[in-house]
Amino acid sequence: MSELKGIYALWYREMKVFLRERSRVISSIINPLLWLLIIGGGLGSAVSFEGYNVMTFIFPGVLIQTALFSSVFFGVYIVWDKKIDFMKEVLVAPMRRTSLFVGKIIGGSTDTLLQILILFTIGIIFSLSGIMPGLQLTVFSVAVSLVFLLITTVGLVSIGLIIGSQMESPEGFQLIISFVIFPLFFLSGSLFPITNLPKWLAPFIFVNPVTYAVDGIRGVLIGKFQFSLLFDFALVSLFALVMILIGTYAFKKMKI
Repeated sequence: MSELKGIYALWYREMKVFLRERSRVISSIINPLLWLLIIGGGLGSAVSFEGYNVMTFIFPGVLIQTALFSSVFFGVYIVWDKKIDFMKEVLVAPMRRTSLFVGKIIGGSTDTLLQILILFTIGIIFSLSGIMPGLQLTVFSVAVSLVFLLITTVGLVSIGLIIGSQMESPEGFQLIISFVIFPLFFLSGSLFPITNLPKWLAPFIFVNPVTYAVDGIRGVLIGKFQFSLLFDFALVSLFALVMILIGTYAFKKMKI
């Protein structure tokens, strides 16, 4: 019971921090909208992707972008917790480090999913107004997308926590994270189709686990699969599981 209370306390703290940081909430909405409207609107005025409106095509990628940036950057809070000695106070409590890791994952995932739900609301408005034609926002497609986003978010939050647990300064964390986030995002097919790729580029995209999250979400939202739903789901789930196992080990070895 004490472990569950500890996990709940960590989750509750992360939620309070998120809700109090209004600038973080606003930026999490504005940044994806800028990508959607500027990149999607700009390219959409000149081209289409495999017959799809560009804004409609990249909407799943924008959802993933929100999950990716918010989730991985969540790891910086571990660095700050160590700097202000909050982590020492937590570890004094009768709670295992595994529970600490789980509580952080749940807190970071909840923050990210709240941002994604706001984007889905915007997507519904854009779809109904005709700005993003062809977007299939049904109960099934939204539910499946949220499952994919939840599993992907768990894996991505784990990456942030793994890196944060080994870093001593926020500046060092941000430097390392930039080398993780941008390849995962740009090499996932979020902003372009992954058919007929150059031979040198294809391996980087197909080994990227985020590629399969984008494909699964895009498949249910606009009906365009590169692989299959079950294949995408299996690889995304495997990615999250591996990251959880590595993260659990990293937290056990974390130095305070």
